[in-house]
Amino acid sequence: MTGLATRGPAVHVPDARVPVPPHLLRGDGPVCLALARLARGQLPPLPGALTAAAVAAVLTTAGLGHERGPALFVPVAVLLLTGPAATHPHNGRFDWLVPPLIRAIEYGYLAGLGFAKGVPAPLVYALLAVLAYHHHDTVYRTRQGLRPDARLFRAGLGWEGRALVVAAAGLVGPLPFAYAALAAYLGVLFAGESVTTWLRTGRGSGVIVDLEEEES
Repeated sequence: MTGLATRGPAVHVPDARVPVPPHLLRGDGPVCLALARLARGQLPPLPGALTAAAVAAVLTTAGLGHERGPALFVPVAVLLLTGPAATHPHNGRFDWLVPPLIRAIEYGYLAGLGFAKGVPAPLVYALLAVLAYHHHDTVYRTRQGLRPDARLFRAGLGWEGRALVVAAAGLVGPLPFAYAALAAYLGVLFAGESVTTWLRTGRGSGVIVDLEEEES
């Protein structure tokens, strides 16, 4: 029996060994990158991230009991501490801690503020689930050499944009609406982009091998 091997159209897959810009793993948005351009990448990332985590914890804890307390200003403080280092090479021994620290700050802030301000739990969990999916998808695809387009991070507002939107809504009033709108918008954006990328890079790239030929 003649073995057959059928291949679909060639698909270009980026080299996974190409260095990944740190701001992609951090999830930085346009505001954060603007600060980084002003600083010209001169500031190391870890000290600012550690300080930002401590400041965020203190301000969030101290301000959650107040209608318009310091918790609403956490995004600005964290942005000023971490933004200038966004484009600095994250190649220090412990610089790998920076992206998960920023993730933890974002998750903790959105959860703490939402629950403290009476946002329905399903809305809080929905927004966190969308972000967790996006972050997992970004890391997984980056390791496969298929990192998302930078335009996705701009459209997704970046961690700082999402936090600033929620903080502004907390000052104005409609916080549940902000959580619902963000969860819906980001869910459609991230899921749609993932499906589009999967269809573009995965369709027709499989290989069919005659197992009988292999065994003989």
